[in-house]
Amino acid sequence: MAQDSSISIDNPKSGYSSINSTFYSKRPSIPLPPNTSLDITTFISSRPHKSTTAFIDASNGRHLSYSDLWSSVDSLSHSLSSTWNIRKGHVILILSPNSLSFPIVCLSVMSLGAVITTANPLNTTREIRKQVSNSDPKLAFATPELAHKLTGSGVRVVLLGEGDGKTTTLEEMVKEGGERKEKEGMRVMRDRVDQNDAAALLYSSGTTGESKGVISSHRNMIAMVQVIIGRFRLDDEYQRSGGSLNNVFICTVPMFHIYGLVAFATGLLAAGATVVILPKFEMHDLLLAISKYKVSYFPLVPPILVAMVHNADQIKKNYDLSSLRHVLSGGAPLGKEVIEGFMEKFPNVVIMQGYGLTESTAIGASTDCLEESRKYGTAGLLSPSTEAKIVDPVSGKSLGVNQTGELWLRGPTVMKGYFNNDEATASTLTSDGWLKTGDVCYIDDDGFLFVIDRLKELIKYKGYQVPPAELEALLLTHPEIADAAVIPFPDEKVGQFPMAYVVRKAGCTLSENEVMNFVAKEVAPYKKIRRVAFIESVPKNASGKILRKDLIKLATSCSKL
Repeated sequence: MAQDSSISIDNPKSGYSSINSTFYSKRPSIPLPPNTSLDITTFISSRPHKSTTAFIDASNGRHLSYSDLWSSVDSLSHSLSSTWNIRKGHVILILSPNSLSFPIVCLSVMSLGAVITTANPLNTTREIRKQVSNSDPKLAFATPELAHKLTGSGVRVVLLGEGDGKTTTLEEMVKEGGERKEKEGMRVMRDRVDQNDAAALLYSSGTTGESKGVISSHRNMIAMVQVIIGRFRLDDEYQRSGGSLNNVFICTVPMFHIYGLVAFATGLLAAGATVVILPKFEMHDLLLAISKYKVSYFPLVPPILVAMVHNADQIKKNYDLSSLRHVLSGGAPLGKEVIEGFMEKFPNVVIMQGYGLTESTAIGASTDCLEESRKYGTAGLLSPSTEAKIVDPVSGKSLGVNQTGELWLRGPTVMKGYFNNDEATASTLTSDGWLKTGDVCYIDDDGFLFVIDRLKELIKYKGYQVPPAELEALLLTHPEIADAAVIPFPDEKVGQFPMAYVVRKAGCTLSENEVMNFVAKEVAPYKKIRRVAFIESVPKNASGKILRKDLIKLATSCSKL
């Protein structure tokens, strides 16, 4: 159990101590390297294994071996350092869908002590410019199809893929770095990197309508990698097989997201896994890739799991999923009907679930076997080396077992803070390291975490986070809108989608389609308003806060009529 030996645990089943009102993880603690001068890339590359294939691009069948991967990473690091003068602390942006280039860039950047920041390819030029303005990158890597979104930003761009004859490409940088290294016999010029130095800057949807840059350290990422290896028992399985077992993961999650970046673009390499990359999600392509490359681990969001249950007979008829051993669900807890329906249709596949935030490097709680997942509605047991408190959001009092309040987390995966935002950092991180998650939860007698509601009110659309306040601020710029509120509307296929309640200005005849089209032009597709209702006034409390629960109740009750 991950706690100080001097702390008395009142109930080993729950992991709770009344001495300090803290819940401790019931899972074995994770080991962290004692060497403080260590970057995430060196940590991953120095781990011993005998695997050959690191990545496979499912769109074209191209394989990237471990030897070619590390050679490319080293050559690019050399080019970035010697030719482009990239140094520790410099921010480098990558704008790309999942690809073989993504891990090469990220691993190279972080090996130098520079900071990688990722952008969602679906974001509009306006949204990306805001991120560029905030993070001030020294260099940006982008695909030719997305590079235009950086036009006018003032950032130097390197193309991922075929060049235009004018702009430097990643391939040219890798070649130049390799040739120069071989010719001059030079080692890469690196600054001393400490585990507590910043490694990644990922933007998390905020409650105020403005995304905040989450600073993840090398230590955060190393700890997350250790949790992944332990959770899937990858080292044990590999050793038991004598090095013959090839753990194959399919990357359906975006690599620009914290889970995709730390687990699939980088971390799984530490265990010698093979990662099959899908540039975009298409159900047919996904199932075909699982069949073709004998995938054993499949991360997904609940709507995909539901679709597999509903179409199981046709799926099993057309695709060979016999290699599949685990599905890894995140985004929302699964109910009994979905879990049992899946197990009935796919009895040889174990469901595992997880809970985490960008601010906690995607770590928090998980179910690591079918028995734990059958604790229906749970997010799982606390992750290794993770502590939790349940705090009354009004009084600030720490609560006990089966009491509901805001979840606070503490552990080696908790972020350093928000980039250039001391106020937001101070309101989210306590002086003694507790992360206020904004989730309303309780922990039961057996130590299982249950997420009841979100203080942050984020909308979960296909796993993407959509902040209502951002859409509300945009709606209020429309000349015919007097007031607006945005809520999550439940949907079986996508989880939730944004719905707007709009108050028209006097004499205006604004239509539902006009509202949706106005928003669609300004935001990424996953943020689009997909339903509109017009009301006389937006319900608010005495302090002016929108009463979203009232609107959600109204919307869902109307939909049942």
